[in-house]
Amino acid sequence: MSFWSQLLAFLYAAILASVPLLYGTLGEILIEKAGNLNLGVEGMMYLGAIMGFMGGFLFDSALMAILFAFLAGMLGAAIYAFMTVTLKANQNVTGLTLTIFGTGIANFIGETLKETYPAGMTFITDRVKQVLLPLRLGALSEVPVAGKLLFSHSIFTYLALAIAVAMALYLRCSQQGLNLRAVGENPSAADAMGIPVSRYKYIHILIGGGVCGLGGAYISLVTAVGNWQPNIVGGQGWIALALVIFSSWSPVKAVLGALIFGALSVLRLYIPKDVLDIPGALFSMLPFIVTCLVLIVSSMKMKRENQQPAGCGINYFREER
Repeated sequence: MSFWSQLLAFLYAAILASVPLLYGTLGEILIEKAGNLNLGVEGMMYLGAIMGFMGGFLFDSALMAILFAFLAGMLGAAIYAFMTVTLKANQNVTGLTLTIFGTGIANFIGETLKETYPAGMTFITDRVKQVLLPLRLGALSEVPVAGKLLFSHSIFTYLALAIAVAMALYLRCSQQGLNLRAVGENPSAADAMGIPVSRYKYIHILIGGGVCGLGGAYISLVTAVGNWQPNIVGGQGWIALALVIFSSWSPVKAVLGALIFGALSVLRLYIPKDVLDIPGALFSMLPFIVTCLVLIVSSMKMKRENQQPAGCGINYFREER
């Protein structure tokens, strides 16, 4: 294989690996813009992964798979929202609990499903795979280089990019988006302006959870090709949390950040051992090492517009306004 074809294959694989990270990052950005820090991204992705798989497996429908995944992520986020917005529970503890819950329930349902059906029977049918696997867009897919990189992806990939663009426009150009940013920065001032703080928090936490759920569905339906595997998300929700900081809470920057981390996750598969002979385990550590570096760098002084919303992680008590 020539160098250029190897490079093209690497870039294509990086895009594929970046999609679930992008979903998790976008979902968490929306939640944090509402003033809540949800460490349960991994759990919501697990819920989306198992319920998306169940929707496709039981109903033999790609639409049901996507719908189930979104609703499962929303359900996990609804539990978090009720605990933190209504009951004022600690956001860090609640998010971590959601991760444990989502991981456990997904693995339990997945293993129970495999034990219920004969060996080799728990696969998504080809009918669903044809809808969710990379599309062929006619002449566009045949364009050299660009056709492979831009026009040969799953509907999940294009949906993620559409969500990123829509979210960026929503946060910057709509009145509701500006209200949301006010809620995240200073809920007391937003409340004084007549903005329903709790309603904004609930709506955006739930939608953000649904977006995270779609990332989980991508993993189980596209990455794993419709075959449920235990611990299938594999820490990508935690990387998405770091990507939120890496992207400075910007949906557009999140696209680039997800692509970089996606490239790091597949790098070990495209460097010949005769060029760089490093144990595969070290390559597998790269995304997590870079995650740690991102957290260290982000702890240094940043511009105000690139920092976390001021009210993020702090429960709002209206009586103390």
